This record gives sequence, structure tokens and C-alpha cells, in this order.
Amino acid sequence: MDKQRRKQIVIAGGGITGLSTAYYVEQLCRAHAIEAEIVLVEKSDRFGGHVHTGKKDGFVIERGPDSFLARKTSIIELMQELGIGDDIVGTRPGISHSYIAYRNQLHPIPDGFMLGVPTKWKPFLTTKLISVRGKVRAAADLVLPRKSNVEDESLGQLLRRRLGDEVLEQIAEPLLAGIYAGNADALSVQATFPMLQETEQKHRSLIVGMLGVRKSRAPKQTTQSSQTTSKTTNKSTSKTGSGNGSGSTSTVKKSMFLSARGGLEEVVTHLEKSLSSSINMMKNTEISGVTHEGERYVVHLHNGTKLHADAMVIATPAHVAARLLPDESISKLLQTIPYASVMNVVLAYREQDVGISLEASGFVVPRKEGRTVTACTWTSSKWAHTAPEGHILLRAYVGKYGQENDDQLSDEKLVHHVRRELEEMMGISAEPIFTEVNRLPDAMPQYKVGHLERMQDLDDALATVMPGVYLGGGGYRGIGVPDCISQGKAMANKLLTRLIDMA
Repeated sequence: MDKQRRKQIVIAGGGITGLSTAYYVEQLCRAHAIEAEIVLVEKSDRFGGHVHTGKKDGFVIERGPDSFLARKTSIIELMQELGIGDDIVGTRPGISHSYIAYRNQLHPIPDGFMLGVPTKWKPFLTTKLISVRGKVRAAADLVLPRKSNVEDESLGQLLRRRLGDEVLEQIAEPLLAGIYAGNADALSVQATFPMLQETEQKHRSLIVGMLGVRKSRAPKQTTQSSQTTSKTTNKSTSKTGSGNGSGSTSTVKKSMFLSARGGLEEVVTHLEKSLSSSINMMKNTEISGVTHEGERYVVHLHNGTKLHADAMVIATPAHVAARLLPDESISKLLQTIPYASVMNVVLAYREQDVGISLEASGFVVPRKEGRTVTACTWTSSKWAHTAPEGHILLRAYVGKYGQENDDQLSDEKLVHHVRRELEEMMGISAEPIFTEVNRLPDAMPQYKVGHLERMQDLDDALATVMPGVYLGGGGYRGIGVPDCISQGKAMANKLLTRLIDMA
């Protein structure tokens, strides 16, 4: 191959994965003195994908994900590189508990729950969320034998087997499966919460194992009750009023969840600025397919233009990638990854009109309650930067895999349903200052049982049939923003290796 020819790289999809990939590819090419022409192609009229922040009358409104786990440092490192590390904020001090909606009442999540497993007996024995029979059944985890093999199984199957139906359905599923807007009986435990399977194999009892984890982490509070509504990796939570406390260094260090003072779209905006002068960034441009051209690829655009690529990253939902790639075996594997469409309804209030204390992060709703609302995060309670003084911002979530009929409702009817249910569960009957409905089609990939095996099969097939084509995004190895950034960095390194080998 001609060493003097500029390498050509095409990245399909301008969400956070595609943007991160472009950023790291550019950094690596510069560091290794590789001349490269990078093209980033995005179908819509904006970059960032589901990372989208709105601002209105002093409110900061996250239309997609609003936060990230502090232990996943890829986004922190990226923000620091982009010069916005000082904009990282932690959750408001003192907001560490949340609720589960049960029979029209909000019940505190019992203290000590970790990944849906009880580790403190008194809070568990006194909670009204579980019957006496259900509590006795959960205690059987202490004597039941471990599973004899380590094959993948569903999250629901593991937790039912160890702790019983009630703990799963009343507490664990809304907390854990709710993160994916999924059904616990279908989600792969190895792809979502592998620690549960590892704990059973190591300690036999989930309770014993998680109790050891809790004690080892003391005095840091990392119980599931403080983790809740991040439904919460992908979802927000809140309180009344404003202030700057959540941005202090000590608060950031102590916070399990972090965000950006001006909204997570700050990351997108600064990525765009860092790339715009050196990368061909194409909006409103759709790819119709990809074909081979010897060791290279041809990317066909809907407008008839052709882009040539020595290497290519496809950072789109899996079903979109399935349509673009020519190999049938790869397309079939991609089609095994389903997605759920979800929505969120934002409601803003005057604090004086609400009349109740919102000193918590919010609540989740068990599937069996049959509600339209699957969770509600009290955004201004959790994040001081999201509402002006004397005001409240809430965000209610609607939609989960297999139960998506509500996405056919008009905005007006959806807001009506949400307000009625919030009145029943929270007692809020006041007229909101404003509401906003955000629809996120195909936003939540479902990691079904066997997901990790399928990912390995997909990697093997790509390496054999389409070397130099890489797949990344929420549908593959993590749905959170930091996961997508990590995938972008990993793909950039693989791409660099290919370019060096081709030279």
C-alpha cells in the first residue's frame, strides 16, 4: 500500500460513541504521525444522539441521560481533556434515599440493599414492601446451594432462585431491570450485573457475599437505596431550590453519581468544537450501505455520494448497522439485539404550589403495579443546578420493553396520565409551570441471555469477513455515557493498529 496516501476513515453515527471515537482517532493519528482524513456522518440535524440538554427559564432539562457513575472514569478523563473538568458536579448533599411506589404509597427502599440483595436485617424485616412469607423465602438464600454451573441466565431467574419472587418483583426488578427499561426475566445477568453471579459462586449466598462487600466499603455509603433512580445511570433525580453545594470538590469526591453543571450536552458541544476544524462532520446525511473494495470499503450515501474507507466505525443502533452491512451472518447477529422505546415527561413547579417535602432522589414503580409511570426522579432535589431558587423539576419515565403502547399517546394525553399518577402516588395536584415530553425511540438496548456470547461471535465474524469495521454504542458493551466513551476509545486503538498494519 502507498505509505504516502492519506488514510481514510469513516465513522457512521454522531452520538456520543461516534464523537468520542472521532476524538480519540484524531489524537492517536496525530501522536503516530499518521495522515488521515476522518469523516463523521450523522443522519439527524444534530450531534450527540440521546445526550441532549435543554434550558428554559433558568431550568436545565436533560432530555436523555442526566448523570453517570463516578466510578466509570472515562467521561471524567474526557471532560478534563476538553477543559471542562471544573464543570463536573455531584449530587446535592443529604439526598441519599429513594422510594418504591406500592399500592398508591411511596415506601422507603430498605436501607442496606445492594444490587437488590438485603444486607441489613432490621430494615428488611420491618419493610411493608415484602410479606412475612416473602421475607422467610429470601432468608432461604442463606442455606440454598450454589448453582452448579456458571452458564448465563436471566437476572430474574437468578434472583428468584436465591431470594424468591417478592424480593425480585417488589424491589430488585424496578431498581435493576429498570435501568434498562427491561424485563428481569429476559436480561442477561452476565451482561448486566455479573457481580451477582460471581457472588453466588464465591460465597454461595448472595446475602453473605453482599454483606461482606458492604462491610468492606464502610464507611462509604454505596447501598442500593442510594443508587436508585438512576434508573439512574440513564435517569435523573431532584430537589427544591438551587445552590452551588453540588459543585464543591468534597461533594464531587463523595458523590456516587456525577453530571455537568450546564448539562451533559456540554461534553457534546466541546467535542464538536475540538473536532470541527480537522474532521469532515456531516449532518443530515444518511448512509444507505457499505460494500467491499479490495481491502477497503465504500460507504454509499443516500444522495449518491460515495466515501472510501480504509477503516470504518459504525456507532449506530444494532438494527441500523444490520441494514448497512452486506454480510448476512453479521446482520443476523445484530438483529438479535432488541431495543425498547421510552419517553420522559418533564414537569416544572413553584415550590410553594407543591406543598410537600421532596428530600429524596425519587421513586421507582414495580412492573406488577401496572402504572404508566415506571419511575420519577426529583431532579432538582438531586442536582442543585437544574432549577432556579424556589422551584421544583421532576422527570417521570414511561415505557419499557414489551409494554410500549403508551408511545402511541399524544403529548397531551401522556402528560394527563403522568399527572394523574403523580397525584395518586405523590399527592401533587398543582398545575405545572410547564411540561415537556421527550420521546426516545430505540433508546434502550436489551441485553438478553447469551448477550456476551453473541458479542464474541459478532467480533469474530467481523474480524473474518469485514476486517477494519468496528461496532460500538449502547447496544453492545454498556449503555451508559461512560461505557460509550470507553468503547469509542477502544475502537480508536483498534483502528490505529489496522492503519499501522496496512502501511
